Amino acid sequence: MAFLTLNRTKLQENFTYLNETFEENNISWGVVSKLLCGNRSFLKELIALGVNEIHDSRISNLAKVKEISSDIQTVYIKPVSKRNIPKMVKYADVSLNSELNTIRWISAEAKNQSKNHKIIIMVETGDLREGVIGDHIVDFYEQIFELPNIEIIGLGTNLNCLNGVMPSSDKLIQLSLYKQIIELKFNKRIPWVSAGTSVTIPMIKTHQLPKGINHFRIGETLYFGVDLFEEKIIPGMHGDVFELNAEIIEMQEKSLLPTGTLAANPQGEIVEIDERLYGKTSFRAILDIGLLDIDPKYLIAKDDEFEILGASSDMLILNLGKNPKGYKVGDLIKFNLKYMGALGIMNSSYVDKVIIA
Repeated sequence: MAFLTLNRTKLQENFTYLNETFEENNISWGVVSKLLCGNRSFLKELIALGVNEIHDSRISNLAKVKEISSDIQTVYIKPVSKRNIPKMVKYADVSLNSELNTIRWISAEAKNQSKNHKIIIMVETGDLREGVIGDHIVDFYEQIFELPNIEIIGLGTNLNCLNGVMPSSDKLIQLSLYKQIIELKFNKRIPWVSAGTSVTIPMIKTHQLPKGINHFRIGETLYFGVDLFEEKIIPGMHGDVFELNAEIIEMQEKSLLPTGTLAANPQGEIVEIDERLYGKTSFRAILDIGLLDIDPKYLIAKDDEFEILGASSDMLILNLGKNPKGYKVGDLIKFNLKYMGALGIMNSSYVDKVIIA
């Protein structure tokens, strides 16, 4: 049986590291919980850290957060569809928006629910995902800031999420300038410039973050301790909060090459034959996890004594060579995970989720 563990101690230490970093730099922040896919036990662990603001891209996950702790400020972090606005307003205190009509619909629904809903206007800064074009931001704000039951609390942006555009001082200064222009023109205060995500954290350490950036939305670095500029673990943080354990369900010494007429497998792949391997064998282990749960490219082997050969829908195949560590059927193979791998595992109902101290 495959299972995923969340290490409570390592998660706490990562949270403490980030919280101290942000406090030292007078930055507010919230935790992005979408990786947890609404798992109630893991959400409780997150809230127990002392988190007071949780962000997610699924309304059902925010509903679970509110059930666990109604005091948590919940933030919906993608443009909401028209049909989901009633649910979003019910469970999210804040939402990120970039469409005029959508904000008008949110205003009407918030009034209908007798609630005040907070808005962060997303601004396009080059990655070409969601966001209002910068030249249009003043006109955009003018059309929404007096809508009933709506409070504009920030300008925000996303970088590195679609096309891999990295944050820079110039881009973030420009976002801060938009805030200043709006405040001067309309005599209104906008508390947040929410331009910080995990990819922006290294700019704090190198003193490149403009002072106007005062709000971060953090997921990946909390869970994986990673510096996304240099793609390495930040000193003092942990990269293995999550660990995948998969059981060996078959162990046999087999040929290194398939035999018979070759055609495309169910994934559309055709195996390439290396004639140098004819007649050679190795120990092959089959694990009880497959493509239905995770793409092998998102697995990070904790043992350098084996090679991942491939996967079918429900099985992962390893080449153990001569099996120097003596693995046998029933043994567990452990993996660290990349972000998208953990997301796939969390979204799989076939892999158990376990909390360890």
